[in-house]
Order: sequence, then structure tokens, then C-alpha cells
Amino acid sequence: MAIADVTVMGAGIFGLSVAWACLKRGAKVRVIDPYRPGAGASGGTVGALAPHTPENWNAKKAFQFGSLIMAEAFWAEVDAVSGRSSGYGRTGRLQPLADAEAITLARAREVSARDLWQGRAEWRVIAAGSDRWAPDAPSGYLVHDTLTARLHPRQAVESLAAALAARGAAILHDPAPPEGAVVWATGYRGLLDLARELGAPVGTGVKGQSALLALDARDLPQIFADGIHIVPHADGTIGIGSTTEREFDRAESTDAQLDAVIAKAEAALPVLCHAKVIERWAGVRPRARSRAPMLGGWPDRPGHYIANGGFKIGFGVAPKVAEVMADLVLDGRDAIPAGFRVEDNL
Repeated sequence: MAIADVTVMGAGIFGLSVAWACLKRGAKVRVIDPYRPGAGASGGTVGALAPHTPENWNAKKAFQFGSLIMAEAFWAEVDAVSGRSSGYGRTGRLQPLADAEAITLARAREVSARDLWQGRAEWRVIAAGSDRWAPDAPSGYLVHDTLTARLHPRQAVESLAAALAARGAAILHDPAPPEGAVVWATGYRGLLDLARELGAPVGTGVKGQSALLALDARDLPQIFADGIHIVPHADGTIGIGSTTEREFDRAESTDAQLDAVIAKAEAALPVLCHAKVIERWAGVRPRARSRAPMLGGWPDRPGHYIANGGFKIGFGVAPKVAEVMADLVLDGRDAIPAGFRVEDNL
């Protein structure tokens, strides 16, 4: 391969998405990762592409909304090039409402969504149904939004890696010196390295445990109840998750905390009690200090850039992150919103 215009360090969702955006604009791209694509937090089981509530609008919510709207075309193109399926589907989401106060708040959000979501998706309060897929709703009402989508994280990463390879990008697993502009998308370990270099706690890793169940509900909406995501996948499985562990001893081990997550999911949706748990998963997600993705130039390293800190919304914001980083790296155009910059975490 000719000398690369862009080297991306890291083959998680941010790294691969940035590589894809740069490749589409004509850059020669290579990705370097000592492990397989999605070996870290991007190789999980949940895949909920869920929006923040449509109220108190800010740069982070607007950025996420734009990315969720972009996602359908993004993944359709990736899957068409790779010949694989990311499992993407904009199937919506149900959230049970606990009481009259929750209903009043949800109805206010129903009104604000009409403006903030630009008529491209709905947030509606509906009566709870009586079918097996209706979550327990003490008030008798649910929120149904049509912006939420899902994908299978592992399959999405595999599709994106295959699309890059099909278009001539190299994904290398052996250490190699970077060439051209360098984008560091190295997950939580990258945040720790950056913190040591800058002498500031710019971010950390937060462990999450999740599970995969065998139950075919592929065309049904996902459910968010009691803090738990229940996500039907296109392959006939269901992702359940996740824990949020700021302190942990073993990054990839599962324990009783995951049992509690599964129990909460079964309580919210009893049909899950009959589903077999086919996989238990754990990984560490990169959380920037600002809680927003960390994007921009690496301080005092000309030609080096950072795309990190996806935390719980990495897959949802990846299409927009890729676009903004390609703007910066290839064209020198800085469209990074306030709160997302490296200096916002110092």
C-alpha cells in the first residue's frame, strides 16, 4: 500500500468510522490495532442507539440527534459495500411511566420533541398494551419514540471493517509506525495514556456487563425500563444491559451484578424469563471527563488527533463523529461543538 494519508490507531467503532469517512473522501487510510476489530468496548451485545430526552437542548443532544438521523444511510452504505449486516434497524423504543407526574413530564416532552426533532421522529405517550411485549407500566402508560434504533455491535464492527477492506484500506494487527495524519481512537487505555502525558485526569474507563438472550423479537421495539436496555436484534437474539462500574478488578469478568441486570429485565418484561442466556459479556467503555466524546487535535502533537470517549453513546454518535473528524483531519475545518474538545476535559 502507498504511504497512508491517514493512520487510525484503534479498530473500535470510533476508529473504524473515522477511517471510513476519510476513505470516502479519497484519502489513503490504514488502521492499526493489535487485536481484532471490536476487541474492546465496541464488541458488546446491547447496541441501543437511543436519544437523550427532547428537552433542555444543548450541543451534545443536537450532535447526537444529527448522528441518529444520519445512521440509517450510514449503515446501509456500509452494509452494501461489505456484503454483511450491521443489524441496523430504526425500530423505536418503549419506556414505562410510573405515575401521574411521569405522564405529565412525558407529555411536555411530547410537545418539545415536535420542534427539537424537526418532524423527523416522534415522542408520544400511549396506553400500555396487553401483549407479551408490553413492559410493566404502573401508570398504564408508556412513552413510544420513533427515533431510537438498534444494531448488533459486533456485527456492525465486522461490517465496517469488511467495507474498509473492500475499498482498499489496510487493517494491521502488527505494530507499525503511523504515517500521515494520525487519529488516536484507542479506547479507555488511550484516555489513561493521554491523562499521563497531559498531567490531567481527562477520562477513565467504566466497566459494563451485559448479556445476550435467545429470543426472536427482531421486529419489535426495544425497551428501556428500570435503567435496563432490552434490545431485540435482527438475528433473533436480545441484548440486555448494562452495569455501570467505576471501580473493578477484572475488566472482562461477569458476576452477580449481571445477574441483577437480567433479573431486572425479566421483571420488566416477563416473557424474557423463558429465554436462554447464550452469552455473558463484560468490557470497559471510555468515558471522557466531560461525559461527551473527546474530539480534536492532540495538544502539542501537530498532525495527531483524538477521537475517544464514546462511553454509552459511541455507536449512536459514530456517524457524526466520523464526519467531524474527517472535516478536521483532511480539510482543516473545525466543526467540533463546545464540550467535545480535548481542552474541555482539562
